[in-house]
Amino acid sequence: MPEKLSIEGVNRMGREEFVARFGAVFEKSPWIAERAWESRPFKNLDGLHAAFVGTINDAPEERRVALIRAHPDLAGKAALAGELTEESANEQASAGLDRLSPEEYERFHRLNAAYRERFDLPYVVCVRDNTRETIFAGAEERLSNTREEEIGAALHEISRIGRLRLEDLVEGPETTEGRR
Repeated sequence: MPEKLSIEGVNRMGREEFVARFGAVFEKSPWIAERAWESRPFKNLDGLHAAFVGTINDAPEERRVALIRAHPDLAGKAALAGELTEESANEQASAGLDRLSPEEYERFHRLNAAYRERFDLPYVVCVRDNTRETIFAGAEERLSNTREEEIGAALHEISRIGRLRLEDLVEGPETTEGRR
């Protein structure tokens, strides 16, 4: 993992350097970092995160749905084939999703298939905040959502994933007042 930057160091970055450093924070969606850069200077980590989330919230629905679809299925084919981004692979491993029993893999496969059939989206959850059991329970519970509710739930989880990834890259304090 790269050395953490101070918020001052982040604010000194040019667009290209900023996107190179933060373009992978939101899964395969460097456009978010490109737009968030325009919100500089950031007062702190909260402000940096708010700029990323604001970029997502301001995007048209089709772009937000594309962001959700950029996420891999949990313990899915990409994981088995070793095709996850480094960030996703590490996160899935942190919840033990790389060490599932055959029965647990089958259960994930069924949940992923049901989820995609119902919403035409992958099930997105911040695995670093969960265990295998709570991930399973959350998927089963969220299957009762409407598609609109599920888009909101997935974007909330993506925001949390992004926050944790930013905390890995930028020095705190983690909870302070907002941007600028």
